[in-house]
Amino acid sequence: MEKIFDGQKTAKLGTEKKPAVVHVQTEERMKEVSSIFEEKGWVCTIGLEPDEPEDITDLEALLNMPKTKIAEDKIGRNEPCPCGSGKKYKKCCGK
Repeated sequence: MEKIFDGQKTAKLGTEKKPAVVHVQTEERMKEVSSIFEEKGWVCTIGLEPDEPEDITDLEALLNMPKTKIAEDKIGRNEPCPCGSGKKYKKCCGK
């Protein structure tokens, strides 16, 4: 099935449009998790479910966001070699 773009951006996790959803088992764990969300300024919905297993995947995703990768400039063939030999890159380390 092909996904069709509907023109709307997806909301960022932890905002008003897409709050993080967390389920905990105890009141004291609920206070712990809510303090983390308040400290970071994220919006969340915390459910207290003593019979269900704890589910904090949205919190873990927010805490471990991937870092933006910055591409390094590529060395051109005719640039001086970065090793300091004085030769062109294509004649030195670019072989």
